[in-house]
Amino acid sequence: MTTRHLLLAGLLLSAGAASAQTGDIYAGEAFRFSEIQQTGTARFRGIGGNQAALGGDASNLFGNPAGLAFYNRSELSLSPSVNILSNNATYLGNNSLSNGTKFSVGQLGLIFAGGDNNGSRWRRTTFGVGYNQNANYFNEFSFQGRNNRSSFVDPILQDANRRNVLGSQIDAQYNPNTNQATDLLAAAYQLFLVNGVPVGTNDSGAPFTRFDATRPRDQRNTFSSTGSQSQWTFAYAGNLDDKLYLGANLGLATVRYNTDNVLTETIVNGQVFDTNAQRDRLTVKGNGFNLKIGAIYKLTPDIQIGATVATPTFMSIRETFNQSLSVVARDPKLPLNNNSVDVQPSDFNYSITTPFRASGGATVFLGKGKIGFLTASAEYVGYGGLRASTTDNGNAQSNTDFKNGVRNSVQSTYQSVVNVRGGAEVRAGLFRVRAGIAYLPDPYVKKLDNIDRSRLLLSGGVGIRNERFFADVSGTYNTFKSAFTPYTLPNTADYGSAQVTNNSTNVTLSVGTFF
Repeated sequence: MTTRHLLLAGLLLSAGAASAQTGDIYAGEAFRFSEIQQTGTARFRGIGGNQAALGGDASNLFGNPAGLAFYNRSELSLSPSVNILSNNATYLGNNSLSNGTKFSVGQLGLIFAGGDNNGSRWRRTTFGVGYNQNANYFNEFSFQGRNNRSSFVDPILQDANRRNVLGSQIDAQYNPNTNQATDLLAAAYQLFLVNGVPVGTNDSGAPFTRFDATRPRDQRNTFSSTGSQSQWTFAYAGNLDDKLYLGANLGLATVRYNTDNVLTETIVNGQVFDTNAQRDRLTVKGNGFNLKIGAIYKLTPDIQIGATVATPTFMSIRETFNQSLSVVARDPKLPLNNNSVDVQPSDFNYSITTPFRASGGATVFLGKGKIGFLTASAEYVGYGGLRASTTDNGNAQSNTDFKNGVRNSVQSTYQSVVNVRGGAEVRAGLFRVRAGIAYLPDPYVKKLDNIDRSRLLLSGGVGIRNERFFADVSGTYNTFKSAFTPYTLPNTADYGSAQVTNNSTNVTLSVGTFF
């Protein structure tokens, strides 16, 4: 797992983890697959993602399932979505802009509303099934700058000198038939990125060095990620006296996450190499489940309150990590057999437990609902309860150490937060106008590079609906700061971190019909 750690030490800096230790890495992975910012239909997105004290929307499938009991007719809805990115990265004094667009299906819902129960106090029951995208992992950015102090080869050199091995031992970790090495050091040794001093007739050893060691390097890093955390939800709700609404759901969660990171160095006035590059790819797949119960109560015809309690999502994860090194040589005498070498893929299986969540909120209807409404909610997210475990290590003690390492890292890195949201809808006949805001506090205990990772989401939308059909569109703007470190060294002055200003806009269209 060493090479995997070297990559994620950099990747997780954007999530606040500054160490390459296993506990830090998989605590960060558990957090990544637990963070939910805004979900649902365009209607609920437009009012800030408020879902605690509102009903009659397909978002209730995932949000507050009690809201399904407000339905008096069945519904089919679909919400395509587009994410638009505009990221600015600063690295070694240089700014780089990156833009991207990604289409996806944000929501799909089918609601079956029951009829009145012939005067019974239990007025109506409703069943629903739907798909919801809880998080979209689409991201991309790049940065570049001239590094006069180090190379990505330096951490590999340090690994070689720390092991105190011979060149023949490193060479034995390479299979010429498959052009694969067992680790990054063996791949670098085959490409002459790592070289030892002679210790015998046909062998070499420490101290290992690299060519063009005093030459500056123009470094360029490109990062991209795709995937999502989504779930299919089955929900059931009932209405007691048109006053108390109760519901529960079962969520079957799926996570897909893929990253591709390429770091390229062009050696300024290099004598041996023109360029060196390292590529790291990560593929994550997982499945899990969760449960949620909810309630909405009408205090008066114009005021209602709601609350939900959600279990953690219990998820099994499988990841595959791939690495490769490549070079373009300037010295024609360099005895290269290949210009690139792959590292054998690394597979790892583990389980995560996401945080416990609870929310509460209130809605006030204006003009008996004919003018519109105001709504607000607060959501507690217990990030301190993140957990990860595995049975993939060689013995029970190693598995226990993994579990304890993640728990300790979670407790020192993350804190519980209360997300707050507010929104409003104004009605004029068939038309609707909406606005919302959400504040998600920084969940990290420690600040990296004095970066505040809290998020402020501003949203708005419009819609139209009649007795048979509705269409809504929303836009949400989200900006936050993060950091990315392509590699680390003992002396922080020898390497750089890119500071990234992330700007994203989500546009969601929801269309549906009643039947």
